[in-house]
Amino acid sequence: MLEIDGSLHSGSGTLLRYAVALATLVGEPLHMVRIRAKREKPGLRPQHLEAIRACATLSEGELTGAEVGSQEIFYRPGRSLPAGGDFEWDIGTAGSATMLAFTLIPLALYGRGPLRFILRGGLFQDLAPSALHMAEILVPLLKRMGAEIRLEIQRPGYVPKGQGELFLQVNPLSQSLKPLGLTQPGRVKEIWGVSLASHLRKEGVAQRMAARCRELLEKRGLPLKIEILEDEKAIQKGAALFLMARTEPETFIGADRAGRPGRRSEAIAEFVVRSLLEDLNSGATTDRHLADQLILFAALAQGTTEYLIPALSDHIPSNLFLVERILGAKWEMDGKRIRIEGIGFRRP
Repeated sequence: MLEIDGSLHSGSGTLLRYAVALATLVGEPLHMVRIRAKREKPGLRPQHLEAIRACATLSEGELTGAEVGSQEIFYRPGRSLPAGGDFEWDIGTAGSATMLAFTLIPLALYGRGPLRFILRGGLFQDLAPSALHMAEILVPLLKRMGAEIRLEIQRPGYVPKGQGELFLQVNPLSQSLKPLGLTQPGRVKEIWGVSLASHLRKEGVAQRMAARCRELLEKRGLPLKIEILEDEKAIQKGAALFLMARTEPETFIGADRAGRPGRRSEAIAEFVVRSLLEDLNSGATTDRHLADQLILFAALAQGTTEYLIPALSDHIPSNLFLVERILGAKWEMDGKRIRIEGIGFRRP
């Protein structure tokens, strides 16, 4: 049985999601203690609970300790994944549906048929990459590695009510994931973005975020193409801003920010532009979110993935620890350069 201390490294929910997803892939039982011990509200929150229940459902596994607030679980994954099908999960809060999608993608890549998911919860909030970041940054890079993934935002969801909706379709791999070589920071060839506001047309929130981004970037000689979305589907007012830079040679650097009461549209734009420029100016080939998200997929791939990170977040050592502990993937870090020796995983 895999024994994992959830207070190690970041001590976050990401550690739990990675561990459960990887345990499901390798078919090893997992005992995890001190879950989210470093967080203000330790233990399982609804979004973490839904993620581990989803893994258990897909693999027909057994789960003990699955309740909100629990800091210990026993999980015994089943032996197979579905031969295709449709599934729905509703977090029931504004907890991150994006991170639920992240948990499911690696499982579905090694399934026995196409899997389609409807995921409900929060799509835009602090402390979690947005659905726009996943759709425009992570998914295109996974496609470059050989994955066939479709991700669509069907309804935005914000704090506190959530009820955003994601559609996710993943086809099983026909061969191992290919490694990525993102070793040279490139020249910016385009900056593109989305300024999204729900039920805030009269306040001009989407227009104001876009205008401030354009003003800040054009001062630096970086013209911006930005799509303004005035949404009426969300069940509450909310806003989100996403920017991405495409470089030559081709890499994707993204930054985002959710709105909330008291957070000015212009302040959101200033935060996102500052984050984007910081990651670009660091010489990285990944942004601060992608840097840790790629680790799991690089470890599963066949061959060596190498890339440059903008800074060392607490999620990076957490995720490197887990892929070595559970998959046996070897890695090394030299300054801001990460190399991961993928194991060419094939599900038993």
